[in-house]
Amino acid sequence: MSGTGKVYLVGAGCGSPELITWKGLKLLKQCDVVLYDDLAAAKLLEETKQDCEQIFVGKRYGKHSLPQEETNALLVEKAKEGKTVVRLKGGDPFVFGRGGEEILALQAEHIPYEVVSGVTSAVAVPAAAGIPVTHRKTARSFHVITGHTAAGGETTLTENLDTLAKLEGTLVFLMGLHHLEEITQGLLQGGKDADTPAAAISKGTTPQQKTVRAKLGDLAAEVRKAELEAPAVIVIGETAALDFAGTIPYPLHGVKIGVTGTKSITRKLRERLENLGAEVTEMDYSTLVPYQENKMLEEILQKISEYPWAVFTSPNGVDIFFNYLKKLKLDIRTLAGLKFAVIGTGTAAALEKRGIYPAYLPEKYDVESLARGICDIVGKEEKLLILRAEQGSEILTEVLDEAGMTYTDVKIYDILVDEEKRRTANEKVREMDFITFASGSGVRGFMENGGTIPQGTKAVCIGASTTKMLKKYGDYEKITAETFNVDGVVQIILKEVEK
Repeated sequence: MSGTGKVYLVGAGCGSPELITWKGLKLLKQCDVVLYDDLAAAKLLEETKQDCEQIFVGKRYGKHSLPQEETNALLVEKAKEGKTVVRLKGGDPFVFGRGGEEILALQAEHIPYEVVSGVTSAVAVPAAAGIPVTHRKTARSFHVITGHTAAGGETTLTENLDTLAKLEGTLVFLMGLHHLEEITQGLLQGGKDADTPAAAISKGTTPQQKTVRAKLGDLAAEVRKAELEAPAVIVIGETAALDFAGTIPYPLHGVKIGVTGTKSITRKLRERLENLGAEVTEMDYSTLVPYQENKMLEEILQKISEYPWAVFTSPNGVDIFFNYLKKLKLDIRTLAGLKFAVIGTGTAAALEKRGIYPAYLPEKYDVESLARGICDIVGKEEKLLILRAEQGSEILTEVLDEAGMTYTDVKIYDILVDEEKRRTANEKVREMDFITFASGSGVRGFMENGGTIPQGTKAVCIGASTTKMLKKYGDYEKITAETFNVDGVVQIILKEVEK
């Protein structure tokens, strides 16, 4: 890559990853390097390209992972390498985000840059708690103040609290939780009425949001009692007495769900569950690894006409198979005459994207139903080509063997475990109301790598074969989705919560 690159200072919004702008998300998906803050939603990093370099430069109270000067230098360095750089900042780059300092460094080196504004916590977090920062006849202005700032090596309030106490309108303090007593006492000493409505909102716009409302004189004590954690926004003024929180019901509000499996499954399931209000943790320490060199498959593809039927047990298998055809530059017309049997609607949809419709889809979406259905419609002399994971369920071949079917079982990908992600996931599982499993291999990968299902947490299994695999590891509380897809998991959870 040659020539000077460019830098985009992108506001990630606050808390919820959904608060990033359309333009910010587009740039994030295109960039070569992203320098991100601690407060930028971690899920946004999943939107970058596979080869995007991700560099953490975040800051929290008392914990600066990288001095600002080094962050500035990194921006310049990466841009001079000819790369497109996104500086992803929590909230808005110019609302106490030190975006100005970074721009001065870029200007000094003649680096092209652009600022993409983000949703600031000064407005969004109070709104999420039902507090408007302005309201007709109540507050015609609002003032945003930093709760601390670096001055002479010390972290101190630099604003004149006596002056702030006399202002009309709403006072909004960012990054002020650790100085809450100093702030409230200073305002009271400056003449602010102790009965002035006030609030502190922790982790606003996220499922962990927690709000404490109190009179100004009592706020610090009530916040200590509630053990609020940073980041938090402090709101002081008459509008803090209002409650305009949304009233649209979300059936899974407050329900904590862990989803296991590979990224293709966990992301789709997370999106559906979060839209219903659930707090979802992706426990995706399983990584799908396609076999790049597969001599067995190559040989079979050269004589594919010998196989009247191909069997897929997952959308992943479909995607990998057709990618392999592309890699070998094999015309799709070589599959003419080949009929496909699939396990569920998700796998069928993966085929349909390629203009192919399955000849067989069982009414019940599990491995055993697939196998028995194949035995009913396929002649014993007809060869079956099974394309699946290394850890594919033994039930499929057991049923085919019992029926005397002829088949070739080709493993086209493996599922590997990321140990660091596994440890993190297993720590989080204690908090879950539900934990989902999309396959028997997913159960095995979870349980045999130190996973456990705590008492009070229900396992949600896709299909009978997944449930059967879980039974091998203990008598856990479990429910089984009636359909072998994401919809089935969502529906069974909704039913369980409604009870």
